[in-house]
Amino acid sequence: MKLNQFALRPTTFEEEVIELQRIHFLPKDFSQWSSTFALSYLLKRSFPETTEESSLQTKLEALFATPTENIVDYLQQNLVTAKVFYNVYFQLLGFIPEVDFPLNDPLRITSQVNYPQFTHSHLSPAEIISGWYQLLITHTVNGQTFLDELTNRGYFQEQMISSTTPRPLFFNGKAQAVFDTHRLIREVVYVESPQDSDHDGQRDLLKVNIIRPVESNQQPVPVLYTASPYDQGTNDYEGEQLTHNVNTPLTVKAPQANTLHQTSQSTSLNLPPARDAQNNTRQTVESFNSNYDYSLNNYFLARGFAVIYAAGIGTKDSQGWRTCGDQQETISTVAIIEWLTGQRTAFTTPSAQKAITAWWCNQKVAMTGRSYLGTLAIAAATTGISGLKTIISEAAISSWYDYYREHGLVVAPGGFPGEDADVLAEETFSRQKNAKDYLTIKDAWHSQLQQLGQDQERSSGNYTDFWEQRNYRHQLQQITADIIMVHGLNDWNVKPKNVYKFWHALQPLPVKQKLILHQGPHIYINDFRSLDFTDMMNLWLSYKLYDLDNQADQILPDVLIQDNAQPETWSTQSDWPQTTDSICTYQLQPQTLTKQAASQSSIMQYNDQLPAPLFKYYTQHLQQWEHDLMSVQAEPLKAHRLIFQTPPLNQPLLIEGRPEIRLKIASSQNLGLVSVRLVDYGNFRRLSALPTTLATQASDLGYQYQKVDLREYLLQKKPTAYQLISLGHLNLQNRTRLTQVQSVVAQQYYSLVWQLQPTHYRLLAGHQLGLIVYATDFQMTIRGNQAITYNLDLQGCQLKLNVNPDSLR
Repeated sequence: MKLNQFALRPTTFEEEVIELQRIHFLPKDFSQWSSTFALSYLLKRSFPETTEESSLQTKLEALFATPTENIVDYLQQNLVTAKVFYNVYFQLLGFIPEVDFPLNDPLRITSQVNYPQFTHSHLSPAEIISGWYQLLITHTVNGQTFLDELTNRGYFQEQMISSTTPRPLFFNGKAQAVFDTHRLIREVVYVESPQDSDHDGQRDLLKVNIIRPVESNQQPVPVLYTASPYDQGTNDYEGEQLTHNVNTPLTVKAPQANTLHQTSQSTSLNLPPARDAQNNTRQTVESFNSNYDYSLNNYFLARGFAVIYAAGIGTKDSQGWRTCGDQQETISTVAIIEWLTGQRTAFTTPSAQKAITAWWCNQKVAMTGRSYLGTLAIAAATTGISGLKTIISEAAISSWYDYYREHGLVVAPGGFPGEDADVLAEETFSRQKNAKDYLTIKDAWHSQLQQLGQDQERSSGNYTDFWEQRNYRHQLQQITADIIMVHGLNDWNVKPKNVYKFWHALQPLPVKQKLILHQGPHIYINDFRSLDFTDMMNLWLSYKLYDLDNQADQILPDVLIQDNAQPETWSTQSDWPQTTDSICTYQLQPQTLTKQAASQSSIMQYNDQLPAPLFKYYTQHLQQWEHDLMSVQAEPLKAHRLIFQTPPLNQPLLIEGRPEIRLKIASSQNLGLVSVRLVDYGNFRRLSALPTTLATQASDLGYQYQKVDLREYLLQKKPTAYQLISLGHLNLQNRTRLTQVQSVVAQQYYSLVWQLQPTHYRLLAGHQLGLIVYATDFQMTIRGNQAITYNLDLQGCQLKLNVNPDSLR
């Protein structure tokens, strides 16, 4: 077990004393304490759930100081040794003596955990106090700090109801749970957005669900804002009916020098006047019970932050159309921030008679959320809206083209073949869940949806103005919010290229950015045991939204990456890829990847057309198709893909960034597509595809509040033969650049150079690096089952990798 912590703020002893006294863990007068009294006092403060001496005595006697003495008996002496302190320390964190660590030598603990370093074997009172401070900020086996665990057991119960408690209350640079979650206020307002996206002659009203601490009635608090188009429900059936057929052939496209026409996207034409409120109020009239929520947001409700959710235009109880990622949706998203910062009007009901302000907000906002939610956070940040101090974008889209297309091809997000912008718009158009509303707009909506379907140009896969307007990376110059990006290196839904390009596009800008890369697919990571992600976000948001001088920007690593081969292992670096990386070039020779250049031309061939029964089977069994594609020994696809492998590696190989592939290829027809996969071959117990739930309801987010599970990536029980590292797809007609469409002459060789999805991957010694070249990707591309034969001239084929220089020694 490795309890990695990256949010620990270094402190002096003087600072520790002040902070311990601030949370009432240490009295004002402690200078005359003996070591045994200091330890006894701090121990008794560590069991807030009991108020009786006999009960406390029982709990203390369960802690062993030595192999033969419990801590109560031991404290009859006049000294405290470091060994005894460590024994108590580890037990309070949940480790089991003689299982996780030996009592006679506790620093032989089998887990990686934060603990204080002592210079003396016999501890002074000051060393014990400082050690206890370290204990409070160290993670337990349940994935939270010991102070959070004490909080869940009632430590802050008295401070929570006391009017003298400082709010927010910070410890080690992080906000503590002293806000009363039993009295959270839930209310609804309707923000007037500066747009009329449905052209009904009125500015769009947007429903906003607010959850805020009751204490915000006396003291303004910052806001965590999640823009979730799913918040008011989804139209799953309608989305499924609209999903496009992917069993369609690749077609020839008309040559174009430039697929962009740079048409402007106007949002202000004939904007209706703003509504006039009859009067103003500070009292809402609507509440709500439940909606989409995010446990990271809930965690902060107990720590002095409000949380709001808004689904945006075209959703239930709001107005407007769903437009899937364009400027209209950005305006809708930003309107909520403008209201929070006093720049826009909201009303208590959709009738828009009483205006209401966010009088309880301190006008500092952070945006949170994963996938579409994190995407809208990026969109909002590109406007430079004042008051948006930071965004935490998880698995977010930075260019919608990179979500639904790739290099001139329609390429589905992993797990959703046939989805497209129009499908997502229909799925999230929850206005149709309100029958009265929907029946009046049904025809107009279907006209809007049809236009969206035409504009996305699914038939071509080209990068057009439609996609340019949905490429946030071309709209970054106004960003003022600092940014934390979180992404899975195995996320084939929102593929890693989205975060990689966003990370690099941000580098010239005067904003701070942090990057966390994990080994998961399209998931949240705030409940991992091996990473103090919640603490990191607490440190960051306390700094950004409460202006706490806690050095969060220096403490949090610029880049934090989870290892793919060793469980619970994270490393830090300054960039991705690192500037010290070297280029490693492999030549393609028959079945082989080698660093030796080919002495003569060698032609290899594969065909894309499968027997009809096998084609139909694969369309219905995508995992079997992937197995047969990746497995060297599988026969069904032997003639339909080429596999090149290195010899077994003599030492580990760490690959970073975007692998570059060079192919000299010819198609038997006047069109074609190329797919490539980079694969780790080696029989090995790899990390599981999804994190394992270690314990359900493992910890609370505050006192008598919501519980969360504890999860972690563990090694699979059985070895597997391979693992996907990276992949890429390209239309031969877009071989030169994305915005250019060229003709393809049958049987003519073309030299292709393009980059695959970025990665950070460590191949172990004895494994083989593999490259698969094929055409149709049953999981992502369209599937025409066309009789196309491809020839590779291996003398013009290379694979270039950024690798850690130690891998080349």
